[in-house]
Amino acid sequence: MAYLAPSEFVTKMVDAGESKIFMSTRDTVIRAYMAGAILALAAVFAVTITQQTGIPILGAALFPVGFCMLYLLGFDLLTGVFVLAPLALLDRRPGVTVGGVLRNWGFVFLGNFLGALTVAFMMAFVFTFGFTAPADKVGEFIAHVGERRTVGYAAHGVGGWFTIFIRGMLCNWMVSTGVVGAMISTTVSGKVIAMWMPIMVFFYMTFEHSVVNMFLFPFGLMMGGNFSIGDYFFWNEIPTVLGNLVGGLAFTGLTLYTTHVRTAPKRAVVAARRVAA
Repeated sequence: MAYLAPSEFVTKMVDAGESKIFMSTRDTVIRAYMAGAILALAAVFAVTITQQTGIPILGAALFPVGFCMLYLLGFDLLTGVFVLAPLALLDRRPGVTVGGVLRNWGFVFLGNFLGALTVAFMMAFVFTFGFTAPADKVGEFIAHVGERRTVGYAAHGVGGWFTIFIRGMLCNWMVSTGVVGAMISTTVSGKVIAMWMPIMVFFYMTFEHSVVNMFLFPFGLMMGGNFSIGDYFFWNEIPTVLGNLVGGLAFTGLTLYTTHVRTAPKRAVVAARRVAA
């Protein structure tokens, strides 16, 4: 069958989390590096489309191409392992520990960041002809995005910080649904359709994605954005990462695992009839 029942694909989620925890350091970093790089290219692609056409929904509709490519190639995003790795721990898979989960998250973060940073430098070089010319329309736009989503939030103090956190939660609710979508179908077309829908929602709603931001903000700084590295980490990356973790795990990982693997006991037929009487 081209479609897997929930109990089947949630078991695949747990298996995937276990596999990622025991993956070698080399493979973990390489796969994360490529995921960060491809997602960064997709972000440039989507922003360029939006700026050239003036139609934001068009950029959002095409951004998922990067997400689909990286997951079909077996690469890993931090937002994905936030959901999958803890499930292997909850399922008490042999040898899975808290330390193993944290190790996986740390190396995936590192790989994603290096991949996104590499593309940020390459695109900044391209847009400025080797840093010898002013940034073009796309470069200027991204630089201002960095300002609005750091110092813009900082202007609201604690409320601004928690706004980013919640936007990060909403983001990984959608993104992790896309990760799960790749496991629902056994065909490439089915996987792509299932991944495409929630990713388009997250991008159009401009929710905060930690890996996309690993590209947007360093690139914005290279383009002369009026914010600092400290602004980027404190007023965006840190609350975004935490929001991505909580949102993906609470709304996707734990809900699916609880209701399809650790299901509650079924109601007794006799008891139900007595209640009805």
